[in-house]
Amino acid sequence: MANKAYKFRLYPTQEQEQLLAKTFGCVRFVYNKMLEERIQIYEKFKDDKEALKQHKFPTPAKYKKDFPWLKEVDSLALANAQLNLQKAFTNFFSGRAGFPKFKSRKAKQSYTTNVVNGNIKLADGYIKLPKLKWVKLKQHRQIPVHHIIKACTITKTKTGKYFISILTEYEHQPVPKEIENVVGLDFSMNTLYVDSEGERANYPRFYRQALEKLARAQRVLSRRRKGSNRWHKQRRKVAQLHEKIANQRQDFLHQASRQLANRYDAVMIEDLNMKGMSQALHFGQSVHDNGWGLFTTFLRYKLAEQGKKLIKIDKWFPSSKTCSCCGRVKVSLSLSERLFRCECGFVADRDINAAINIKKEGLKQLGTA
Repeated sequence: MANKAYKFRLYPTQEQEQLLAKTFGCVRFVYNKMLEERIQIYEKFKDDKEALKQHKFPTPAKYKKDFPWLKEVDSLALANAQLNLQKAFTNFFSGRAGFPKFKSRKAKQSYTTNVVNGNIKLADGYIKLPKLKWVKLKQHRQIPVHHIIKACTITKTKTGKYFISILTEYEHQPVPKEIENVVGLDFSMNTLYVDSEGERANYPRFYRQALEKLARAQRVLSRRRKGSNRWHKQRRKVAQLHEKIANQRQDFLHQASRQLANRYDAVMIEDLNMKGMSQALHFGQSVHDNGWGLFTTFLRYKLAEQGKKLIKIDKWFPSSKTCSCCGRVKVSLSLSERLFRCECGFVADRDINAAINIKKEGLKQLGTA
């Protein structure tokens, strides 16, 4: 079985918007209440792991007696808040994340609900959701009939738009593709990537392009009295600019990853720590602007759908310092050196040389080199 999500724009009525706002608030309230109690339990039993495992943790049902207004919203949304908190603690104990934090009013407004006894249905440009009944949506593409709806996540953006992500499950067993065409990608700060064929992604750097407009809009916002009508109006303008940049970036990354997935049977990349790179090298804006992490996520699932492979090379592999011609490794290579020169006489663009080395190392992992 495989999963696939479909995202559509929602157009709730004013009454439905009020219920959505109430649901977002209740989900946040329940999450914070459960976290508060779990912190107390954790502090009490943190030295006794066995006792901590056996302890019964609070559930959303516990709070409905003291806070009856919780009954007005979707109970499955509250149950998913509990699951999200459990996942946050699991990630913390396994070392994959920090200690869970309380959710503020400024946090992302969203909740997830599940399909139970046909409570979620799609029909004629509307979707039926628990408590909300029928909500209008813009369904720009059809969900295949063999896809079974499992859950829905409703989100409100900073600009006041509503979206629904419909998670489906379907039978899918892709036939492993025979690997013939392969390519290596070297991460590039300016252009997203350079491949082993010498082609560049030519990423437009949407955030950098909009920096001046963003700065101007934020200066206006800083002069508004916080909480006033003019402040809210300007805050929305700033949010709309950020939303446009994010949409442009996502569209470009989808197209770039789709082209690679259709063209090659295997793609080799380095397993990079982008957060660490942005902090260590002071390239925060450039690293976050091109969205390499999101790009690799798109590339992975697009390749997997077709039975193809994404191969990750160890981040410590000296792809930039190694000569792709003779294999000699340089002791040092500064970031300012854009041409790779080797004692064997080989001269090439630094990024293309690194991409070729990544491709070769990937082929070794596949056992085809």
